[in-house]
Amino acid sequence: MTEYTNKKYLKVLHLDDSSCWRGGQQQTIYLFKGMLKRKFDTLLICQPDSEYIKICDNENLPCQTLSIRGEWDLFAGYKIGRICKNGGFNIIHAHSAHALSTAIQAKIFYRSVKVIASRRVDFSIRKNPFSIHKYNNRFVNKIICISEKIRKVMLNDGIDEHKLITIHDGIDIRKFDHIKPPQFFRKNWQIPQNHILVGTVAAITGEKDYPNLLKAAKIVIDRLPNVTFMAAGNGKDENSIKIMAKQLNLENRFIFTGFQKNIGDFLKSFDIFVLASKKEGLGTSVLDALAAGLPVIGTETGGIPEMITHNENGMLVKPQNPQALADTIIELAKDKAKREMLIKKGIISVERFSINNTIEKTIALYESI
Repeated sequence: MTEYTNKKYLKVLHLDDSSCWRGGQQQTIYLFKGMLKRKFDTLLICQPDSEYIKICDNENLPCQTLSIRGEWDLFAGYKIGRICKNGGFNIIHAHSAHALSTAIQAKIFYRSVKVIASRRVDFSIRKNPFSIHKYNNRFVNKIICISEKIRKVMLNDGIDEHKLITIHDGIDIRKFDHIKPPQFFRKNWQIPQNHILVGTVAAITGEKDYPNLLKAAKIVIDRLPNVTFMAAGNGKDENSIKIMAKQLNLENRFIFTGFQKNIGDFLKSFDIFVLASKKEGLGTSVLDALAAGLPVIGTETGGIPEMITHNENGMLVKPQNPQALADTIIELAKDKAKREMLIKKGIISVERFSINNTIEKTIALYESI
């Protein structure tokens, strides 16, 4: 068991102003619960309408709500500064870009607190002088990059290298071990029993590049009659993507399930997993797919190549290349032996992305500052 040298006084306040629920919020909860399990004194501050509230209420986790109205809500910064001072919190961990602005303002009112930011996207900030100043601000002690690709982007944008540290996101690699494919899954979704089911789990937003996946699906289905596609997720581009699927005559062969909580049921029912992103900080749905025992196809973008080695524990294709993606899907659909080889190596490779490793490395960072 790990011994924590500063455990008696280390108190961390986790801050996220996001109302939605995506991979970053899941990572925050993993870390928050991991610290509570290790008996650290910690607190989560979130928006009153956020998905965090449901999780914390259901699991009796210490959570406090605060309305944060944009990056320049000085009153919210003051309130968080007071919470830190009164509660003895000596680190604020900001889990979103707007939360970092609020954390910096909190430090104006309570100078003793240290500030850590998490950076989860591989978008360049070079064109935004305010953001560059925000991340280079002397009030920010460290920036956790969830992939080495993000760290390199931040370096290229002029962020002080001494502030940057790479700590990969992680998952509970055992969470799907006892889940079996639901008995009537294919019947309920009207999927023929003899079809190869190619699935993805991704928000329907620009960086996930659903047009790439839809165009690839059209090529695959025109060549193979026994393949069905399924996407679990929702997002702001959902209507336009469904229109595109209809225009490509994919209505009966590309199923949109919407947001799903029981994602294990879907992963265990897929035959092949695809993440077709054109931008990706890391892509923990890839890790979930590996842990669930799926052959994975990903794009060579963001942190995905840090998880997948081509032809070893998965397959990689160039981003925004529907033909290459389709060819790889067809290759795996036809080659069961290769799928089984990728599954076997994928299950082994995902071990290094255990959420316990992420938590321990993050706590070590807290202690170091």
